[in-house]
Amino acid sequence: MTRPPNDRPDPFFIGDHLALDFLNTVAGDGTEWLTNGADLVDWLEKAGAIDRAAAAKFRNGSDLKRLDATAARARALRDWLRAFLRKHAGERTGSRPPTDLAPLNALLAEDDSHAKIRPQANGHRHLSVERVSRWSGPEQLLQPIAAAIADLICNEDLTLVRGCEGHACILMFLDRTKSHARRWCSMAVCGNRAKAAAHRERARGAARKPA
Repeated sequence: MTRPPNDRPDPFFIGDHLALDFLNTVAGDGTEWLTNGADLVDWLEKAGAIDRAAAAKFRNGSDLKRLDATAARARALRDWLRAFLRKHAGERTGSRPPTDLAPLNALLAEDDSHAKIRPQANGHRHLSVERVSRWSGPEQLLQPIAAAIADLICNEDLTLVRGCEGHACILMFLDRTKSHARRWCSMAVCGNRAKAAAHRERARGAARKPA
């Protein structure tokens, strides 16, 4: 059962990659952060994937049906990504390349952005090429997510994509720790719960020992 918007916590940004934060927009307890188009805009702005001006454009737009339809596409993309990672997470670099990328490539082909050369902010003569979106319609809100997924698949080590070990937690993250030993979505949440459970188990074990 989906938790109503007015009863849900803030979205989690614990994935250490935008694509995994996107995957984490639904939680194991049914909390859903992409219920409709307004939710999608809010999440993208909080994630830093769109700026305030783009968010305001879509919040104040009149085509709410298209915006809600885009949110539905986002949820379908999220389902695809979860299935893709269940299949390919853990594969080492050099493994046979995945062939099930058609949905992502089809989405990337819808991009209406263009390249623009801009001077860097340091005031020197250095230039950089950036992608600038025209935001021609609500469907373009999926492009930052699609680009992040493409980056995850092409540029990150999928052996470091992990699922939280917390009971009933389905959140995922990219383990960027030096030892690659991260186990929890958050030590403050699932990590502490696991510690408390282990402490209770030790206490019960000590109580059962004969005097």
